[in-house]
Amino acid sequence: MVEAVPEKAKLLEKLKKSGFAVPDFIYVPAQNFENGDTAALEAFLEKHRESFKVIARSAHPHERRFKGGTFDSLETYADVGGIRYARNKMIKLANTSKQLNIQRQQKFNQAPDLDMNAMGVVVMPFIDGTSVMAKMICGQWEFGYCRDRVHRVQSEPYITRTPHDRRLLQLSKEIQSVLGFRCEIEYIISSEGEIHVVQAKDISEIDILEEKESQRSITLTGVRRIRKRRNYRERPLYVMDNREFYISVITQCEDMLDACPRPSSGDVEPVIAAIKAYEAELEAFALRHQRYAVLGLSIQDTGGLYQIASHYLDDFPECQAELAKVLHNNLYQIDIFISEADTLIAKDKIRIGLCSHDAYGIDTVRNPLWNVYWPADRHEEVVAQFQEVGFRTGDTVGIDINVDDQPVVFRL
Repeated sequence: MVEAVPEKAKLLEKLKKSGFAVPDFIYVPAQNFENGDTAALEAFLEKHRESFKVIARSAHPHERRFKGGTFDSLETYADVGGIRYARNKMIKLANTSKQLNIQRQQKFNQAPDLDMNAMGVVVMPFIDGTSVMAKMICGQWEFGYCRDRVHRVQSEPYITRTPHDRRLLQLSKEIQSVLGFRCEIEYIISSEGEIHVVQAKDISEIDILEEKESQRSITLTGVRRIRKRRNYRERPLYVMDNREFYISVITQCEDMLDACPRPSSGDVEPVIAAIKAYEAELEAFALRHQRYAVLGLSIQDTGGLYQIASHYLDDFPECQAELAKVLHNNLYQIDIFISEADTLIAKDKIRIGLCSHDAYGIDTVRNPLWNVYWPADRHEEVVAQFQEVGFRTGDTVGIDINVDDQPVVFRL
């Protein structure tokens, strides 16, 4: 049964009526875009012309069943055309770069099937400032900071139990009390220090391992032990070596030219099929494992091999254009696959970019993202060590963070 109004819009309306500093907003359901009923939206935008731009937040009827950040919020122009563009892009992203993310949640988290054309939009004025996300974990409030648009000097996302403004703590308690359930609250702090409530999400049914453990544990006085472990995880492993992948593409192109000195479009199909098979392998691995690690022996910076592969058939423009297009799209498929991993083992220059939900959203409490790295100037040495030990795709890898905060990675 499709809800008349999504959770995001309902909770914002309730908080606004309760007197909290929710920015002016309007919820526009999907049917309004389909039948051209934009009168209310136009009237809303007319009040905010001075802003020049607004933020359009996804508001699908089933969005509450998915992880925070699955669907996008986009800055756009303060006109109907800008809102239509933002909504169309949300739908396109859900059907392309976010499709694997959605499929994995449907498989592993029992998320529902989606009709993306049912996507509604919450529109509010764009506020330039710092994003802060608050929630209660194990009886204590925590505050995650990221995407500071105000200061020129940027910092990494971080979590603290002591917010920069004590009002955040009191506000969070009051909001949770008004809503009547445990919730995750997103604020925007403007450059003038004003605190705006821009989103609330019901997290009362989300399983938190730390809370279960605390309910089943008794704290004693001390412990004597030989081996001390602070952090540990095990993951199925995908070994990514794109250097070898591009070499194989170049080799197939050489073999094709040996067999057919003047190839036509159809002759390059086996090479393209091999690239598609690689992408299918990535997708199958991601759909087979809810959580996994990627060992990046070679992800980027492959010594120009990508360019060589893309331009190997320059003497045959029709074949080259087809191959270059598929290889370019392959870069996006690799990024999508890596972004679904919760553990990336790679050199220091390669890291997973974190938005607010990735850094400290409720879904990361039990399984936070890990970037395990080595210095870039030791890359060849470390790769040789991984190859000597014999790490392979499909292995289970253990990561032990020792007392010096150094990760020890080993095959199980």
